[in-house]
Amino acid sequence: MIESCGASLVYSDHGKQVFACREITLDVRENEFLGILGPSGSGKSSLLYLLSGLKVPSCGAIRYFGKQLSEMSDEMRSRLRLREFGFVFQQPYLLGYLTARENVMVAAPKGNFADQAEKLLDRLGLEDKKHRHPHELSGGERQRVCVARALLGEPKVIFADEPTAALDHKNGRHVVELLNANRGHGSLVMVTHDPSMLEEADRVLRLADGAIESEEEAARAF
Repeated sequence: MIESCGASLVYSDHGKQVFACREITLDVRENEFLGILGPSGSGKSSLLYLLSGLKVPSCGAIRYFGKQLSEMSDEMRSRLRLREFGFVFQQPYLLGYLTARENVMVAAPKGNFADQAEKLLDRLGLEDKKHRHPHELSGGERQRVCVARALLGEPKVIFADEPTAALDHKNGRHVVELLNANRGHGSLVMVTHDPSMLEEADRVLRLADGAIESEEEAARAF
């Protein structure tokens, strides 16, 4: 589905080349939970940005169903992310003047998704919090609103960038379980520094210094 073919992401730091990702070759399979594990600075978030088209590789290629993302315009990649991808980030980026339900609907692709937004909030245990504003929700509840927003429209891929880092362990595990249980036939790509958050993953890639150190199937990952 998504292929990374020798993709690198290079920054210039006062004339010196710094590799955030180095010659990454991997594929994201349909309907899988792919975990990307590594310490801070290992390049895992940069890899997620490459796979989702938020960043364009400095060399190599990222393909989505055979189409090279770097050959698309910024507008085309934006439309692709809106229609096909869902995102959950470390911080719950919610608009303070909108209710939980309205925050979910912000990410709605073209069409009427109001009923689906309601059902997602119900399934995520927020049935009595739909009309509350972010400041009236706990940290775990705010992140569950972000999960509902990411799931809206049944995306083909959900990208989660350290979605549990701002939560305690119990709430973090709960958010990952909800993401995995409600993603339907979509794939989940999640980066984290905490291996305990990837116990339900089908595969785990371990990153170090911007390169893949190992790839392990679920039964051997931990």
